[in-house]
Amino acid sequence: MGHLGALLFLLAALGALADICNIPEVDHNLVQSLGQHLLPWMDQLSVEHLNPSIYVGLRLSSMEAGTKEVLYLHSLKLDYQQSLLSDDNSDLPTKPSMGQLALYMLALKANCEFVGGHKGDRLVSQLKRFLEDEKRTIGHNHKGYPHSSYYQYSLSILALCVHQKRVHDSVVGKLLYAVEHDHHLLQGHLSVDTEAMAGLAFTCLERSNLNPNLRNRITLAIRIVQEKILKAQTPEGYFGNVYSTPLALQLLMTSPVPGVELGTACFNARAALLTSLQDGAFQNVLMISQLLPVLNHKSYVDLISPDCLAPRVMLEPATVPPSPGQVSEDIYVLLKVPSVWPPYRHTISVPAGSSLEDVLKKAQELGEFMYETEASLSGPYLTSVMGKKAGEREFWQLIQAPDIPLQQGIADYRPQNGETIELRLVVW
Repeated sequence: MGHLGALLFLLAALGALADICNIPEVDHNLVQSLGQHLLPWMDQLSVEHLNPSIYVGLRLSSMEAGTKEVLYLHSLKLDYQQSLLSDDNSDLPTKPSMGQLALYMLALKANCEFVGGHKGDRLVSQLKRFLEDEKRTIGHNHKGYPHSSYYQYSLSILALCVHQKRVHDSVVGKLLYAVEHDHHLLQGHLSVDTEAMAGLAFTCLERSNLNPNLRNRITLAIRIVQEKILKAQTPEGYFGNVYSTPLALQLLMTSPVPGVELGTACFNARAALLTSLQDGAFQNVLMISQLLPVLNHKSYVDLISPDCLAPRVMLEPATVPPSPGQVSEDIYVLLKVPSVWPPYRHTISVPAGSSLEDVLKKAQELGEFMYETEASLSGPYLTSVMGKKAGEREFWQLIQAPDIPLQQGIADYRPQNGETIELRLVVW
C-alpha cells in the first residue's frame, strides 16, 4: 500500500503539471489591433456611450491609452456618482443597471481604488439591494428567475468580492443552487458566458474566504462549472461559441481542474480565437474588453490584488489607408418576421458592408416595418418588432436561414448578398 500510495501521489503530481490552462503568446500586432478598436470609443464620453468594461479590459491588458484612460475614468466617475446621488425614485434614463454598477466597481478596482466614504458606501448598498431584490425574485423554492440575469447576478457578487465586500450567504446560495441544478440554460443550451461569470465569482469568494460557511459548496461549484465549460467545447475549439470563449478562458486560467488535461483544450481554444482574430470577428468593444485580459494572462479575479504599476505598452491610433473611392455595390437581404400577424417578408436593398441594424433602419424607412431597441454595454438589442414587445423571459432572436442563431448583435452582424434573416420571438 505504501508503494501504491507513492505511485498515486506521483501520478497526481504529474497530472497537476498537465492541467493548467496556459495561453501561448499571440502576435503583438494582432493584440495591438484589438486595443486600437477601443481608442475611438474612449473619445465618446457622452453618458450613453460610456462603458466601464472598456476601462477594465484595457487595465488588465498589456497596453495603455495614457491620458485617454485618465479622462475616461474621470468621466465614468462623474456619470455614475451623479446617478447614485440622484433620488432613488428618479426617472433618469441613464440610471445604471445592476451589471453596469458592477462593472463600474471593477473599473475602480482596476485602478487600485477601494470603494469607501459616503459615495462608496452608497454604491455598495445599491448593488447589495439589487442582489437582495433578485434573490426575492428567484424565491425561496428557486422556481423564479432574476429580473436581469444570472450573468449580472454573478457579476455583481464578483464586483463586491474584489472590493472585499461580503454578501449574505443566502445571496450566494441562490447562485450555487442555479449552478448545481442547471438553471443557466438558454433554450435548453448551456450559457457558457453565464457559467464562466458564476465561476469567476465563486473563485473570488473562495480566495477571499468571505463566506466560510459555504466554502465546500463554492469549491465544488467551481469544479462543476469548469467541467460544464470543458464539455461545451466545440470541434473548432471554442467554448460554446467564439464570443463566450474569452470569459471561459478567464475562468479556466484561474485554477487547475483535477484529473483533466487543460493544456490541449486551452491550446485548441487559443488556435480557434487566433483564426477568429485574423478573420476580424472581434469588432464589439465588450467582447474585445473580455478578450484582452486573456491575451495578457489575466482574469477579473486578478482584480483582488491588481498590479497597477505593471509596465504597459502605449497604444497608438491605427493608421487607416485611403480608400480607392470605389462606388459601393448594393446587396439584397430578405427580412422575415413570422412571429407577428400578418407575417412580414420583404427584400431590403442596402450598400455592401452594411450592418443588420442598417437593414432594419432601411426597412423602417420603406414603411410596413418598425422596431425598437434598448442600449446595452454590448450594443443595441431588439426589444420590439412590429409593435410586439418581448415579454418576461422572451427575446427577439436573430436567425440566419435556414435555422442558425446569430452570435453577433444587430450593430455587429453584416449580412451577405442574398442572405435571409429572420427575427423570431422566443422564450428562454
